[in-house]
Amino acid sequence: MLDINPEILCFIIDKAHQFHVKEAVTIIEVPTSPADDWARQALADHQDDLTYQELVTTINDLDPNQQVQLVALMWLGRGDFDVSEWDVAKETAGDAWNEWTADYVIATPLVADYLSEGLNLLGYSCD
Repeated sequence: MLDINPEILCFIIDKAHQFHVKEAVTIIEVPTSPADDWARQALADHQDDLTYQELVTTINDLDPNQQVQLVALMWLGRGDFDVSEWDVAKETAGDAWNEWTADYVIATPLVADYLSEGLNLLGYSCD
């Protein structure tokens, strides 16, 4: 079902946990600007954070199909789709794909939990 190595997903989950627990991280949940770049604006203050850089690099190193699956997995774990709708989630994520996937994923509050839950729903685990 997944075209992403589960070890890479577990690495992303671990780094997302590390990044989001830092006190200095502030990510707005609702965009305050009508522009579509709110996630990039919110993350701009974290450009020098090594965990952030490692997370962005890992996500950007995924090919577009894998980035689409990452977003679909996040949506699955968040409850936007259920396991029976996995193909629909991937199609929807594919339609929305752009070069800012890393920022979108990282700017999502609780992203590590959503990815973990999505993995579990598909029968994978980071344990």
